[in-house]
Amino acid sequence: MGADNKSNGDCNKGKKRKHRYLPHNRPVKKGSYPLHPGVQGFFITCDGGRERQATNEAINLLDTFYEELVHGENSVAKTIKPSKPLNKITKFSDSESSSSDDESQDNAQHENEADEGEKTTAKKQCLETDASKCEKVDCDKTEEKPVDKLIEIEGKPIDKLIEAELEELGNRNKRHFVSLDSGCNGVVFIQMHKRAGDPGPTEIVQHMMRSAASTRKHMSRFILRVLPVEVTCYASEEEISKAIKPLISQYFPTEATTPQKFAVLYEARANTGIERMPIINSVAKSVPEPHKVDLNNPDKTIIVQIAKTICLVGVVESYKELAKYNLRQLTSPKA
Repeated sequence: MGADNKSNGDCNKGKKRKHRYLPHNRPVKKGSYPLHPGVQGFFITCDGGRERQATNEAINLLDTFYEELVHGENSVAKTIKPSKPLNKITKFSDSESSSSDDESQDNAQHENEADEGEKTTAKKQCLETDASKCEKVDCDKTEEKPVDKLIEIEGKPIDKLIEAELEELGNRNKRHFVSLDSGCNGVVFIQMHKRAGDPGPTEIVQHMMRSAASTRKHMSRFILRVLPVEVTCYASEEEISKAIKPLISQYFPTEATTPQKFAVLYEARANTGIERMPIINSVAKSVPEPHKVDLNNPDKTIIVQIAKTICLVGVVESYKELAKYNLRQLTSPKA
């Protein structure tokens, strides 16, 4: 018996444990919201392993540039100023002010003290005499009655606005920008719930890139490229040809007075089953005349990104001039 147990133990030692291989060497998140067809948003590349930080940065950036487009670039919240200025005079021992300034400050202080003395005497007279005699004296009110009215913004009580904001934050469908799991390392997708009259993903991204190119202001640590996505569908030639028809008619109308030069950019991640050239040719053929292909100097670039089984399509302007929409390159100091 002892020999048999020993032999079994030796056999178990010789066996190797099976390793569990997880995507990107990380555990799979349960309950995550995957990228799916029929959404609009932003395709964002970042440093590998920094997807969570890049997601937070991207949502903050998109909120900022969305507000600039809607409310204007110079929209700044008004600061509340105190109703009564402070009359305190602060003197420093090391100050080199002239004697005339000191005398004027002393005179102003004496005048304030005199005014306060007159007010206190008037108050004492009001307390000692009858109410009928005090009507002619100008007495200051020492206590103010509390205001019972609720503070209102745009005709709505502030507490109702706070409740609505909290409810909106708790519901993903009501948030303006939410993240979806792309399933690819170094890729972040931010979905945009577009409302009527709001600027689209293309307008927001182009405003962001032009602002970055003009100011050269550092905006993020982890984000690389930010590309607008206006069409998402399954990654097949037939599905892509059907899904991009409204997009092509919007940016490349048949009855255009000035023909547009365009190029097609194709990139694929975590998908080796789809061929590159058939997709590029089908997208290029869907653009009607008089628009023509120009790979060197295009007016517009049709960007086709494939992430696993999902295809994402968007149209941008000045793609090469704006450093291929790379925020890090646009905001880096020039050599």
